[in-house]
Amino acid sequence: MLTATRLAGLQTSHGSREVTILFTNDFHSAFDPIPAYWLPGSPKLGGAAHLSTLVNQIRQREQTVFLFDAGDMFTGQLSFLTKGEALMEMMAAMRYDAMGIGNHEFDYGADNFEKQMYRVSFPVLGANIFYKGTKHRFSRPWTILEKNGVRVGVIGIIGDDARSVALPSGITQLEFPDPIPIVAEAVKELRPQVDLIVVLAHQGKTGPMQTDAENRPEVQRDFDADIKLCGEVPGIDVFIGGHPHRGIEPMYVHPKTGTIIGQTYGYGTRLGYLKLSLKDKKVVSRQGELLKVWSDQLPPDPLVAAKLAQYKKLVAPQIGEIVGKARRRLVRDYNSESSLGSFVADVIRIKGKADVGLTNAGGLRADLPEGDISKGNVLDALPFVNSLATFEMTGAQLREVLEQGFTLERGMIQVSGLTAVYDLKRPRGRRMVETKIGDQPLNDKKLYRVATNSFLGQGGDLYQTFLKARPLGNGPLISESVMEYLREQREVDWPKMGRLIPQK
Repeated sequence: MLTATRLAGLQTSHGSREVTILFTNDFHSAFDPIPAYWLPGSPKLGGAAHLSTLVNQIRQREQTVFLFDAGDMFTGQLSFLTKGEALMEMMAAMRYDAMGIGNHEFDYGADNFEKQMYRVSFPVLGANIFYKGTKHRFSRPWTILEKNGVRVGVIGIIGDDARSVALPSGITQLEFPDPIPIVAEAVKELRPQVDLIVVLAHQGKTGPMQTDAENRPEVQRDFDADIKLCGEVPGIDVFIGGHPHRGIEPMYVHPKTGTIIGQTYGYGTRLGYLKLSLKDKKVVSRQGELLKVWSDQLPPDPLVAAKLAQYKKLVAPQIGEIVGKARRRLVRDYNSESSLGSFVADVIRIKGKADVGLTNAGGLRADLPEGDISKGNVLDALPFVNSLATFEMTGAQLREVLEQGFTLERGMIQVSGLTAVYDLKRPRGRRMVETKIGDQPLNDKKLYRVATNSFLGQGGDLYQTFLKARPLGNGPLISESVMEYLREQREVDWPKMGRLIPQK
């Protein structure tokens, strides 16, 4: 990846106009502040109402301010229970100026998101999302915004990797062509009409689903897809990325085109801040950083807080019930075996009456706490409309599934009913060293009953092998299965670990 160039604050040129771009990405329903346990004293970061206060402080201080989002507002218990309505209402209350569409906006199907995006007054953009076999777009491709005489052209796009992690059954009527020529065409049309062009992009490699990602450089994704697009399409002034959850610090300036590329770590813990000086439709100075949203130091915006309180009260009867207890916190790890992943895989295997249970690391969105576990806690951890799906698979097909997990392309596959030794130094497709189903070696020709979630069963997260297996049936939602299991067990502890063993 190319070396980043630090954005320096330069003297404003005579006769130039100042514009401030604020941005978020991958908010994922992080309505409440998050304890930053990786920082001294575990201060709280983020929270929608606190983020809104920071935005409003900047609006009061600076004259021409735009607020954008690069997609993946959805997921989480409140999103699940309102089908995204609470997220869109929050964005309206925060007065976003435009939003690019992310893959999780389709969690409840394209028809649902179409309804949600038309409930807000700001434009929701997806230039390369079309109804299959037509030239008819699903949403607006771009928009022109004007404040204080400054005209900004904004384009929204979604990349192929993001498309591949959208719920397949939610986007059956849509297609997502290569965004590069579409952006080039839009820039050509907009450039004569505006002072500044901004792209809101949801593309690149799927980000690690960990709130401490900024403290875990080993799980950080690159933003090479953004660099590639900005190198091939001149004329983009600002490129705001999403999907990898890659906080770009300092922001990156493309050495060929001069495009400024920014992205936050997601979850609303940072607010992207970019102050530009424009003269003759060119950026003549720039200053940018990712501002930490220090929740303990920012009073909540009363308008946003009241709106969220209204939705929380509405869903309270659905999330307050205590369904069980945990002796220890069940935690996630995107690139390794985890206690939460093993626990959920166990539930899937047991409820599916299967030999093997499998789930994807990216489907685990929050830890389960020590002590009482509520329905809301389970929905935070498992917020998707994914049902229990069982298949008959050959040992060879199961081997393919495990090998896909060992690529770490979408995080480590989480397993139950098997133990596997793997070696990440080996070439992809040949990283499995040894696997046992129960206490017997994996037999390529033997048939096994495998239970997973319907997202993987539909070929999601690149697990296309499930499409070749024989389906045996679907059951309740994974979240409902976990709640039922917790009620039955009353109290759980960490499951037996040591299922996925890295080769020494």
